[in-house]
Amino acid sequence: MNVNRRMKHPGSKGVDSVSAPTEREMIRIVGLSKWFGRFQVLNDINLVVNRGERIVICGPSGSGKSTLIRCINRLEEHERGQIFVDGTEVKSSSKDREIDAIRSEIGMVFQHFNLFPHLSIKENCTLALTVVRGMSKAEADAVAMRYLERVRIPEQADKYPGQLSGGQKQRVAIARALCMNPKIMLFDEPTSALDPEMIKEVLDVMAELAESGMTMIVVSHEMGFARMVADRVIFMDGGEIIEQNDPETFFNKPQSDRTKLFLSQILKH
Repeated sequence: MNVNRRMKHPGSKGVDSVSAPTEREMIRIVGLSKWFGRFQVLNDINLVVNRGERIVICGPSGSGKSTLIRCINRLEEHERGQIFVDGTEVKSSSKDREIDAIRSEIGMVFQHFNLFPHLSIKENCTLALTVVRGMSKAEADAVAMRYLERVRIPEQADKYPGQLSGGQKQRVAIARALCMNPKIMLFDEPTSALDPEMIKEVLDVMAELAESGMTMIVVSHEMGFARMVADRVIFMDGGEIIEQNDPETFFNKPQSDRTKLFLSQILKH
């Protein structure tokens, strides 16, 4: 056990305030730490993601990858540090309406789809447009169909999630997130719950999205995708960023022994 990660909970203690991000920066994370009870899951994370940058985060189970991206849109509250999204700070003390405003700019795709089973595919995509954006049904339907076409499943619009394959469900989840016209897309292991033959169809959609210039952070063990799409690959372990680099350097000349061990294990499968 890493004894440095078992410590007294720090409560609300923060870091010194920092200046707001530059225009080029979409996300800035400064000194981010997060505890679950007495267990420290994130330890002093510092990260800048520029507009249009595509980041893939990898690492062993329990390394803090998913917690990190869940803190970005406040699905998890952080106890220490600062997070800025497009110049706005995501604070633990932020009111619901402030969090809703930040989340409206961030699309998130989860491992297990999180679709509403009692709603049709089109209704899953239009719900937030009508409730949050205040669109009419006709406007929302048009937006939904545009993005269902983009993920190549417009013919599934009137079906229900239970009638779709896992790969199709995940493409619906991507379309639903895109309907809100987000500035950032976060993917939390989007292919890990899929059968092998369905993984490629989802990765192909994500690769096309990356080519459009969307700012993306992807938690994934799909190293082929990282090589092809990422501007930067980040390796996390023990709640820390151990190494980050462009894909060419990351895969061919890893600097950390922990990174080398991880790659030797994951790339042989």
